[in-house]
Amino acid sequence: MAQLCVALVAGEASGDILGSGLMRALKTRHPDVRFIGVGGPLMEAEGLQSYFPMERLAVMGLVEVLGRLRELLKRRKDLIQTLLAEKPEVFIGIDAPDFTLNIELQLRKAGIKTVHYVSPSVWAWRQKRVLKIREGCDLMLTLLPFEARFYEEQGVPVRFVGHPLADTIPLDADRRAARAVLGLSEGPLVALMPGSRGGEVGRLGALFLDAAERLRTLVPGVRFVSPCANPTRRAQLEQMLEGRDLPVTLLDGQSHQALAACDAVLIASGTATLEALLFKRPMVVAYRLAPLTFWILKRMVKSPYVSLPNLLAQRQLVPELLQDAATSEALAQALAPLVTDGAQQTEGFDQIHRTLRRDASNQAAEAVLALLGAR
Repeated sequence: MAQLCVALVAGEASGDILGSGLMRALKTRHPDVRFIGVGGPLMEAEGLQSYFPMERLAVMGLVEVLGRLRELLKRRKDLIQTLLAEKPEVFIGIDAPDFTLNIELQLRKAGIKTVHYVSPSVWAWRQKRVLKIREGCDLMLTLLPFEARFYEEQGVPVRFVGHPLADTIPLDADRRAARAVLGLSEGPLVALMPGSRGGEVGRLGALFLDAAERLRTLVPGVRFVSPCANPTRRAQLEQMLEGRDLPVTLLDGQSHQALAACDAVLIASGTATLEALLFKRPMVVAYRLAPLTFWILKRMVKSPYVSLPNLLAQRQLVPELLQDAATSEALAQALAPLVTDGAQQTEGFDQIHRTLRRDASNQAAEAVLALLGAR
C-alpha cells in the first residue's frame, strides 16, 4: 500500500489531546503515515502539517460565533478545496461538529472516507443532525457506550472506543498522596468546581461560595479547594471571595489533584463530572443558564438527565440541581451527607470506569484502519 495520508481537524484543546493520541497509535502501525489538516501543539508535535492555528476555530457561544462567522466559513471553504486536491485516504473530524460535519459531507461525496471522532449530543437534542451524520460519515467513533447504542438504532456505522480519561486516571486515586502534593492537611475537604468558562463561573461561582458558607454550619471543620482553569478564572473567584471568611485554597489548574484530594465535589455539569466519577468522588451537580436559553433547551432536550454520571448509569446516581432548584441551601443540604459518607453514591462509579477503560487511542486507530481495509 502506498504512503497513507490522513487528514484530521480538531477545534479545541480536548480535540488536540484526542487527535495526538490517535496519531501516535496510527504511527505504530504505519510508521510513514502523513498527517495534514488543523490541530494544536500536541498534534503538531506528532507530525501534523496544520494549515492554520487551531485557535481560530475555538469559539464558544452563539454571539461570539456570529462575530467570526465570515472568517470561519471562508476557512472551511478553503480547507475543503485543499483537502479535495490532496485526496487523503481518510478524513477524521474530531468533535467541533458545527465545523467538521460539513467538511465530512463534501469529502465523502468526492469519494474520501470520513470518520467523526466524539459524538455530538444528538441523543439529547437536535436529533435531526443524525440525518446529516448518516449522510456525511462512514464511521462514528464514540467515547461513551450509550451514544453507540443510539447510532446503531439510527443505522449509522459506529464503534465505541472508550474514553481516554478513563485510560489516564488511575482506578484507585490516592487521596493522602494528593493532599501531600497540594500541602493540605487531613479533615473534611470539598472541591468547588464552578466551570472553566467565564459565563459559567459568573453564574455559579458566588452560588457555590454561598453553599460552602452554609456547609460549614453542617460539617464542622470543612475546608475547600477550587482549581482555576486559567488566571482570568482565578481573578474572577478571588473577587467573589473578597469580604468572605472562607477557608478556600485556589489552585492554578491541577483539577485532577483537587479531585484526588477531596472527599466530595460541588461541580458544574460538563466533562468535569466524568473526571469526578473516574476519581470515585461523590458529587452534587449544579447548573444555571440564562433564563431564555434554559427555557428553549428544556423544550428541546430529550434526555431525562444532564450529567454524564447519570447518563452513563441510565439512572439517578448523583443529585442534579438545575436553574431555580440550585439554591445555596439545597446544594449544602445535598452535599453534607456525602462529605462524611459518599460510598453509597460512588459504588457504581468503579464499574463505569472499567467499562470506559478500553485503550481509546488504539481502538480508534484500529477502527480507522479497518474502515480503510488496511490493518
